[in-house]
Amino acid sequence: MGQIGGFLRYGRQENPGQGPLERIGHWNEFHRLLPLEERQRQGARCMECGVPYCQSGLPLGRMVSGCPLHNLVPEWNDLVYGGNFDLALARLLKTNNFPEFTGRVCPALCEAACTCGLNGEPVTVRDNELGIIEDAYREGRMAPHPPATRTGKRVAVVGSGPAGLACADQLNRRGHNVTVFERDDRPGGLLMYGIPNMKLEKQVIQRRLQLMEAEGITFCTGMDVGAGQNAKELLADYDAVVLCCGAKQPRDLAVPGREAQGVHFAVDFLSRNTKSLLDSQFMDGNYVDPRGKRVVVVGGGDTGNDCVGSCIRHGCSWICQLEMMPQAPETRRADNPWPEWPQICKTDYGQQEAIAKFGADPRRYSTTLTEILQNEEGGVAGVRTVRLGEGLKPLPGTEEVLDCDLVIIAAGFLGCQGYLPQALGVELTSRSVVQTAPDSYATNLPGVFAAGDMRRGQSLVVWAIREGREAAREVDTYLMGYTNLP
Repeated sequence: MGQIGGFLRYGRQENPGQGPLERIGHWNEFHRLLPLEERQRQGARCMECGVPYCQSGLPLGRMVSGCPLHNLVPEWNDLVYGGNFDLALARLLKTNNFPEFTGRVCPALCEAACTCGLNGEPVTVRDNELGIIEDAYREGRMAPHPPATRTGKRVAVVGSGPAGLACADQLNRRGHNVTVFERDDRPGGLLMYGIPNMKLEKQVIQRRLQLMEAEGITFCTGMDVGAGQNAKELLADYDAVVLCCGAKQPRDLAVPGREAQGVHFAVDFLSRNTKSLLDSQFMDGNYVDPRGKRVVVVGGGDTGNDCVGSCIRHGCSWICQLEMMPQAPETRRADNPWPEWPQICKTDYGQQEAIAKFGADPRRYSTTLTEILQNEEGGVAGVRTVRLGEGLKPLPGTEEVLDCDLVIIAAGFLGCQGYLPQALGVELTSRSVVQTAPDSYATNLPGVFAAGDMRRGQSLVVWAIREGREAAREVDTYLMGYTNLP
């Protein structure tokens, strides 16, 4: 695979991006693709390693090592190196329905497991993946291919995030008639409203949705099944129902002052922000505006980082990100060897932008919020914090007050919103996700299935796509008695 010794001849070259102070002036993606010749050199770096951990997707240590979709990474890297982009596209789409999404937002579990990363720099797997699919769109090779025959079976997919879209795509290819129900005004779920535009421009999603529609999938927006829409009608009207509504129940803060005006969940902050951008370029004012405000983001994960980047683009005057856990090491610990996922400190785009604009990393590690202070009008005036020691126990004498005007809670999610499962009579687990049979996507109701975050809890886009694909196989077997879906 690749060029013999290519990983020794060529260094790792990622897709180039704009500098932090330049990109904060807009809401567009800020990376551009490498020229074709350089992309082929990056494909040449994929060595014939014998055991491709990059595509394993197997539990190792505390996390999965390699791609959960089992992408045929060495195969299409070799094809990129050889300039055969047609066949590279075919091999890529064999395992991944939406490489234009994962090529932008996936944390690249494949690269963490790349053999080249053991003693050097891993192959640019994610960038190569994106290069293949974007080349295909640019050259007009991503044309609709509706199924030649239809089975006559009708399937309802509730939720149009990555799991729902992957499930719908697979079932449509099989020839079933698929309708996707989405409660928002645009399909895409997490992809559309949960991920900021600078990470995933929405025309990328719309481009794929148009392709899926041309292939025969029906999208119904503004349909809040279980609330405004009678959920049990689906059971009567469709041969199978797949629930892919995500895990959007945010974890709240049980602290004094939580009721203050100016406290928002990250999921609401981000979704309102993107909707206003798409609807009116923020002219409608239907978003939380951090302009000129001092902002505290509670949570140190990817969602918190997205909030940091968004607030900076709006022109906040100061920003701080509170993280309960201690700072991760700069390099792997002895108990975290390759090819495990590296538990190291990562400075993401939002933090890079905060450092460039304000001169300091916004993160405060081993710190938690204990109170939200209010002004006379009931608005946020500040937060009281405390440092955490061993066992995440508060350290006496480390209390501090941070003046701020806006608090964004990005502390994770507790599971799915319960009104749809309740309306259908679908059972939930103690983690507030849909209960399915062991090693199955089937719920306690015959013909009703669940996939994605709604079944496994908050996770990655790549895992949602895998769940959607596997659920589609089980639905197909339920409908037809067997399946030939990959």
